[in-house]
Amino acid sequence: MSAFRKAFSTAVAAVLVTVLAAPGALADEKPKPSKTPVPPASMSTVGGELLGRPGTQVSLGAGAPVLPKDLTGRSWIVADAESGQVLAAHNAHWRLAPASTLKMLFADTLLPRFPRETVHKVAPEDLLGIGAGSSMVGIKERLSYTVHDLWLGVFLRSGNDAVHVLSAMNGGVPKTVQDMQARAEELQALDTHVKSPDGYDAKGQVSSAYDLTLFARSGLQNADFREYAATATADFPGEMKKPKKGDKAKKPAKREKFQIQSTNRLLTGDAGLEPYRGIAGVKNGNTTHAGATFTGVAERNGKWLLVTVMNPSGKESNAVYKETARLLDWGFAAADKVAPVGELVPPRSVPTDGGDAGGVQASAGPGASASAPAPSGAAAAPRAGTKGGQVAAGGSAGGMGVAVALAGGVLVLVAAAVFLVNRRWPARAAAVSSGSPAGSVSSPPLEASAPSKSSAPLKASAPSESSASSKSSASSKAAPPADPAPESPASSEPGSAKD
Repeated sequence: MSAFRKAFSTAVAAVLVTVLAAPGALADEKPKPSKTPVPPASMSTVGGELLGRPGTQVSLGAGAPVLPKDLTGRSWIVADAESGQVLAAHNAHWRLAPASTLKMLFADTLLPRFPRETVHKVAPEDLLGIGAGSSMVGIKERLSYTVHDLWLGVFLRSGNDAVHVLSAMNGGVPKTVQDMQARAEELQALDTHVKSPDGYDAKGQVSSAYDLTLFARSGLQNADFREYAATATADFPGEMKKPKKGDKAKKPAKREKFQIQSTNRLLTGDAGLEPYRGIAGVKNGNTTHAGATFTGVAERNGKWLLVTVMNPSGKESNAVYKETARLLDWGFAAADKVAPVGELVPPRSVPTDGGDAGGVQASAGPGASASAPAPSGAAAAPRAGTKGGQVAAGGSAGGMGVAVALAGGVLVLVAAAVFLVNRRWPARAAAVSSGSPAGSVSSPPLEASAPSKSSAPLKASAPSESSASSKSSASSKAAPPADPAPESPASSEPGSAKD
């Protein structure tokens, strides 16, 4: 009887094990939702049809190196800054939170409006509305700063306080946001929806690797933009130092200064990261929602490349900079051995091959109300297409900007590089007229000069304290597009800038 009971107990236990294990087994057979965000199946085709496809787009020719394996960015792009040809891209039009890289659009919009020597006394209301945890340069209310000081604060320290003061000078944050959106429309950056001038996380605020690269390329047409983007360190005004009580000399109060350093780690270097050879800017960003973002421009052997990386998931320190460096290395090695997969389109108002203003007719993707055809008489920008497995894109060579190389941590000029103003965009027709929007005003070619504390107007220089004053220009009157539904995971809590 005991043997029977033992056999019966064993059989019951086996059944129970099978029954209890079955639900788990069945559950394992069901596909689990991926925690990794997936790009939309269809995105904007501005700049070429291939750029609207999810995944990596590249057309390797004979002898071309393969792309780096350790790339984790949700979106990235490698482009020739002069011709506008896109050498490779990964989810180029995926709309993601931009963080402080959006400050490139802010600078491209506002830099031409205020002469750099203009002095502004900061009112308490100028600093209202700055997001919690924002990166700051240290501006104090009721103290005066030059526009030059403020732009140093924007570019070097990614100071949201400097952004808000400049926005106040421009008529307020709402007007500045509207002006930035209009500028994005003019640049045909149709993935971008501006909600805050400083890039601080806001519901519905998105951009793309493609658009951020357009902002950088446009901004680099401005001599001041190039100077600020390439500046590694600078002195910044501090508080007023009052004379001590009982001082018989009765010396007047003196303004203190403190040094600020760029947050662009490819420019300054960091622990385990050397400054990138040939780097000349442009802008980094980092928020809770956006992750790390970066757009960089570099020169090597006369070739200028722009690279943007958004939200890498790699665990290595300074991942966004290291992945940018890998893509730059690849781009310089592959530049003449790949067929372009698209192009960086010129601004709407810039003449294209036929002499008419540009204007894309390619789809701008979901939620982009700015995808309407160009005004009557405007020619569509060349689109990339495929034939026999090879990709071809229109556009001719154009000038890029000041040639600055980074050697041994010190910025030096590459004397042979000259800024060709009348070839700034991929257009073979007339040069831009002086009535064009900000960032496209004609001026004499830049001349290379040795690093100095002060340089003559419109001369390229290494990081310095002074350069040419910018001219004011009217903002575009294009209406901002409708609010999009963000294509990246939404967050109900605002992010904190950590630039």
